[in-house]
Amino acid sequence: MTQAQAQHTQIDWEAGLVLRASGGDARAFERIYREYSGRVYGLCLRMTRDAHIAEDCTQETFINAWKALAGFETRSSLATWLHRIAVNVSLAKRRKVSREEPLPEDDEGTGADWTLETPVEVREIEAAIDALPDGARDALVLHALYGYSHDEAAQMLGLAEGTCKAQLHRARRLLRDRLGMEVGTA
Repeated sequence: MTQAQAQHTQIDWEAGLVLRASGGDARAFERIYREYSGRVYGLCLRMTRDAHIAEDCTQETFINAWKALAGFETRSSLATWLHRIAVNVSLAKRRKVSREEPLPEDDEGTGADWTLETPVEVREIEAAIDALPDGARDALVLHALYGYSHDEAAQMLGLAEGTCKAQLHRARRLLRDRLGMEVGTA
C-alpha cells in the first residue's frame, strides 16, 4: 500500500467514525477517544505542565468535541481539529489557573529549522522545554514537536504568525542557552 493509499484509508476511517459518532453512536466516539486521547493528553501536558490539569483539559477537549462533532468539517484531519480544541482548552485553563500577564512580543528574527549538535539526555531536554515561558513553549510544542506550520500554530494560539515565529525563535534561543549547546541549521 502506498503512502497516498494509506492516507486515504485513514481519512475514510475517520470520516466513518465521525459520521457515526455525530449521529449519536457512543461506541464510535469511544473509538475516537481511544485513538486520539493519548496525543491530546500529551499536548495538554506540554502546555499546562501539570498532569492533573492536563487530564482535566483532555476530558474537556473530548466533551467539547462530542458537542461540536456535527459541525466538524473535513478541511483538516480529525487529529488537527482535536488538537485545536485541546490548545484552546489548555490556554483557557492556564489563564484561569495562573492569571499570568501575557508575554511581551519578542521582535527578534526567526531562524531556520535547527538541530542540536551535542547529545543531551532526553530528560534534560524535557526539563528545559518545561522551563520555557508559556508563549515560547507553546510555539515550540506546536511547530517543532507536533509539526504544525507557523500559520497553523499561530491560529491555534490566537496569535499573529510573526508573533508565533518570534516566540519559536525565543524558545530555541532559550533552549540553546539553558542546555549550553551550539544549535546548527538542518
